[in-house]
Amino acid sequence: MRRGEIHRTTRETDISLSLDLDGTGAGTIETGIPFLDHMLTSFARHGRMDLSIRATGDLEVDSHHTIEDIGIILGTTIAEAVGDGRGITRFADAAIPMDEALARVALDLGGRGYLVFEGEFSPVGPGGIPGDLIEHFFFSLCMRAGITAHISVAGRNDHHIAEATFKAFARALRAAVAVDPSIDDIPSTKGSL
Repeated sequence: MRRGEIHRTTRETDISLSLDLDGTGAGTIETGIPFLDHMLTSFARHGRMDLSIRATGDLEVDSHHTIEDIGIILGTTIAEAVGDGRGITRFADAAIPMDEALARVALDLGGRGYLVFEGEFSPVGPGGIPGDLIEHFFFSLCMRAGITAHISVAGRNDHHIAEATFKAFARALRAAVAVDPSIDDIPSTKGSL
């Protein structure tokens, strides 16, 4: 049962999130941040995961807490859905172009959260989101999911760079969580992720 569901409330955000790793790519995303909704809908579609997110946050302050907390909750839910990792492929990578932009993502679902992010956005960032928050979203996700990720991005258009990044991460995640019929144990020499 490769699913997870979490509801988390803090003084800054209230988030409900459900995830099915073996879904069809259906996404129902309502974060209060239209560009993030677009990115997460694309993430669900290209990762072939069913993803539902309902989030309210202190957007009158700025988008930081909402974006960070969604990354935390999504990472936690991914870890819950993967469970002990028995039978998963574990390692995967993807490269996604979008016009002049290119995003490359390599993942290890080995239980250790780590992010290397190479590339940058303009100071304005995509869709009104400061570019550093795109990186911070993936940092928060990786730390909570126990994913080591190397993300490399290049391009001129912030929207294209961000969208290629979300799609590449989703495609790599889809491949990494895929069940490999030749693996009947946990893919680690330690015996656990």
